Amino acid sequence: MPSHAPHVLVVGEALVDEVRRADGTTAEHPGGSPANVALTLGRLGRDVRLAAHLGRDERGDTIRAWLADSGVALTTGSDGAAATSVARAVLDGSGAATYDFAITWDLAPGTGATDSTLAVHTGSIAAVLEPGATAVHSLVLAAREHATITYDPNARPSLMGTPETALTRIEPLVAAADVVKVSDEDVEWLHPGADPVEIARRWAGAAGTQQGPAIVVVTFGGEGAVAVCAAGEVRVEAPRVDVVDTVGAGDTFMGALVDGLWEQDLLGGARRETLRAIDLDTLTTVLDRCVAAAAITVSRAGANPPWRAELTN
Repeated sequence: MPSHAPHVLVVGEALVDEVRRADGTTAEHPGGSPANVALTLGRLGRDVRLAAHLGRDERGDTIRAWLADSGVALTTGSDGAAATSVARAVLDGSGAATYDFAITWDLAPGTGATDSTLAVHTGSIAAVLEPGATAVHSLVLAAREHATITYDPNARPSLMGTPETALTRIEPLVAAADVVKVSDEDVEWLHPGADPVEIARRWAGAAGTQQGPAIVVVTFGGEGAVAVCAAGEVRVEAPRVDVVDTVGAGDTFMGALVDGLWEQDLLGGARRETLRAIDLDTLTTVLDRCVAAAAITVSRAGANPPWRAELTN
């Protein structure tokens, strides 16, 4: 992939999901929230690069092959970890996952966006866990001149401390982002008892002063999603499918959201004001693809997002 080609830079963890199912069986799948977003974009045919923190070990080799098969390029220095990180996911009878982690995170010196980076996406562990989190925040702020910033808090309570502590990292990134995707479960952990859509309105509330995100999307799993923007609010329903597990579903939605905004020519620093002016019909079109993509992912095991051909009507 030419370094000067328009592309998305995804910044964050790639790891192995060790999944234990309700029946006691276990399996390993490559994953990590930002890596899953990058994988989704690669499968949707986009030029995407991932800045990760992998070990030069067997699990790292598995992840590298998994990413390469979907067209994801790793940035220089992404193999600097002593060992590849592991997330242990325990599935309940409905397929919902809870996580425990053995993880380290850092960002290779010199990692950053260029003037051909249309968007920078980050989120989850990489945006909170030191020593890499501070470098991620600096990269995001520096990238805003050229790139749309997208962010998914994707909370992992076992790694992020208290909600109050996590918010000291999360809220500055929300303020720096152009597009935020958050799940209703994340909002419940961060703001117990709050209406998730009201939190989305609050996060998007600074848009009138040209600060804060242009779009905030709240996902509700099988109940669809609600998006808030300057033009108003839209709700989309999720397709009904038989759920195998929910691993990677939110990341698929996020990747499809970036893809959809790219398709609408709304990515890049020069398009920031046009993105703020997105109309509800266009936003609905983008979100419909997002829920369709996520529905495919939950219908099969692990973080296995769809290829573009699977989303073509």
